[in-house]
Amino acid sequence: MTEALTFDGPEALAAFGEALARHLRPGDWLALSGSLGAGKTTLARGLLRGLGWLGEVPSPTFTLVQPYEPPEVTLPLWHVDLYRLEHADEADALGLFETDAAIVLEWPERLGDRLPPETLRLGLDGAGEPTRRLTWTVPAAWESRWPLLLQTFPPNRRR
Repeated sequence: MTEALTFDGPEALAAFGEALARHLRPGDWLALSGSLGAGKTTLARGLLRGLGWLGEVPSPTFTLVQPYEPPEVTLPLWHVDLYRLEHADEADALGLFETDAAIVLEWPERLGDRLPPETLRLGLDGAGEPTRRLTWTVPAAWESRWPLLLQTFPPNRRR
């Protein structure tokens, strides 16, 4: 059985993002997978709120990359949406592989096999439903941080 967390609405998912932000480091990559409406941008909004961002967090579907930099946030973070990319090598023009900012990446499958191996992979299911289900693949770089993050959530949310 795959381990998962469930969230009873967008506020709960955003709160998880806020908690996740406390464990984020410069250079981290987070890959957010899921269908349209699954909650990827909601999770990214929570992350940014957890880093101190007080403004709006638009989906970067059309801009592709939305950078957030100190002093408005506690560490640099790029919110990236690759939905409109047709080929993985188009990502080279975005500068993703040249920055030390943390990367929160929506539609990571558009990168093909170019996703860094130390990427924390988060999958969201439940588009159109009142609850969302989060699954994960934890790389070595996150093995000490991920269990600490999960301790902040009630055990009854784990499946």
